Amino acid sequence: MPSLSDLRRDLDLPDDALRDAGSGAAKASVSAVRALAGRGRNGRLVLVTAMTPTRHGEGKTVTSIGLADGLRRRGHRTAVCLRQPSLGPVFGIKGGATGGGRATVEPSTEINLGFTGDLNAVAAAHNLLAALVDNHLYHGNALGIRPDRIAWPRTVDIEDRSLRHIVTGAGDDPKIPRLSSSYVIAAASEVMAILALAGDYADLKARLGRILVAERADGSAVRAADLRAAGSMTALLRDALEPNLVRTAEGTPAIVHAGPFGNIAHGTCSRLAIELGLATTDYCVVEAGFSTELGAEKFVDIVTPVLGHDVDAGVLVVTLRALRYHGGASDEASVRPDLPAMERGLANVEQHLANLAALGIPAVIALNRFPDDTPEEIARLHEFGRAQATPVVESRAFAEGGAGSVDLAEAVEGLVALGRHSRPLSPPGTGPAEQVRAIVTRLYGGREIAPSEEAVRDLAEIARFGELGGPVCVAKTPLSLSEDPHRLGRPQGFVSPVHRYSRSAGAGFTVAYLGAIELMPGLPTHPAAEQIDVDGSGRIVGLS
Repeated sequence: MPSLSDLRRDLDLPDDALRDAGSGAAKASVSAVRALAGRGRNGRLVLVTAMTPTRHGEGKTVTSIGLADGLRRRGHRTAVCLRQPSLGPVFGIKGGATGGGRATVEPSTEINLGFTGDLNAVAAAHNLLAALVDNHLYHGNALGIRPDRIAWPRTVDIEDRSLRHIVTGAGDDPKIPRLSSSYVIAAASEVMAILALAGDYADLKARLGRILVAERADGSAVRAADLRAAGSMTALLRDALEPNLVRTAEGTPAIVHAGPFGNIAHGTCSRLAIELGLATTDYCVVEAGFSTELGAEKFVDIVTPVLGHDVDAGVLVVTLRALRYHGGASDEASVRPDLPAMERGLANVEQHLANLAALGIPAVIALNRFPDDTPEEIARLHEFGRAQATPVVESRAFAEGGAGSVDLAEAVEGLVALGRHSRPLSPPGTGPAEQVRAIVTRLYGGREIAPSEEAVRDLAEIARFGELGGPVCVAKTPLSLSEDPHRLGRPQGFVSPVHRYSRSAGAGFTVAYLGAIELMPGLPTHPAAEQIDVDGSGRIVGLS
């Protein structure tokens, strides 16, 4: 494990910028990040995104880590910025989120199983606010909160579908009302989104104070600040706001911080992590959640405005397995060669390249290589890339680490040299419904949106609260370009239903819910938790 002096030297940091966080990790002070960012950003921002994934994932984390290692091998000061793993997916279907093979961030086990406690702090701050709301009702309800209009749920960082709908106040105390409520997974908490977007402690406290908690009888909003909750929530999140600095297995600095999901929030690591990376490196590699119409769009429309830095280059991760699947092969058959299915699946990649172009991001296709990929299918992908005027580079990060990513690093250097930068999809001042329509028609391939009556009422309420400004954050399935997970490939001409809207006032965006989206996932038939164990020496095993 690296020492503090090693980590400081890697990024040329002042002596007081880091403190030991245990297990080979360090915390970077918020004041140090602010000072470094204030002196100017020298790094180039490289965003790693992907085609529409299968349920297995297509290797964005592995590719991001390998690319950072490859850029470092080419003589560049580099850092990779990743989200912290949520315990829900770790114990669910996905497993760990620290890469794999020869492209990992270390210490991977500790990072996957709680790391520096940041997600615990998010859950504690979130649940404190829920407790303060209930306590306010118990002690007389001076704010006039309508109990049936409390919008703030509880949270836990474990997937548990039985908590999607709960009833509180089921005891005999007449002062405790019986209320319907719910749980969301911690990565879906607005507190997580706020942590990932806050620039310093004052910004964090202000954002927490703006959280919409409930409604009064007169229709006005009750916010966390009205309950005097922002200060204590900030206290719980004080250490969690500091970015976590570790290394890849090859020694490249890795900043692993915050973990909003890409299908229900903006899906990238913290603003402070990226600012630290940009201020101290030549290349800052950032992984975006899921595919271009989710993570990449949200990064450009939600993150870059607060970051003050546009994307310089994009990497679109592709696998032949996903191409076959989107070309009609079954999940089981997609691991076997199938050139016709693979060719049909290229339509999905074509849409994602168009999406990156719409966002102004120059891109390279990174083929995440698997041992059984066939020469014929690889040749067809290269032919497709030439027709799209987009380079295709084979990435062997899993098997070879940075050595298998040098070609990709060289391609990224070429993109950066073009001097092109990302741009938001909609101009400032565009309303939420118009933003959703632009996303659906320009990035998903849809023809129109169809808001429900509930969605229309939601926007009217958000307008009444004076909260219509800012970007939208679409919550939808990551398994399709559309809101329907069964529409594979490149669906076109569909009408996308908008079921409802909610306002994340502290995060500064409006969430639009398309399709059936759960903020509390459920565990699969055979969750990864069944394989995780501790051996006789105390070593954790079975964590993939």
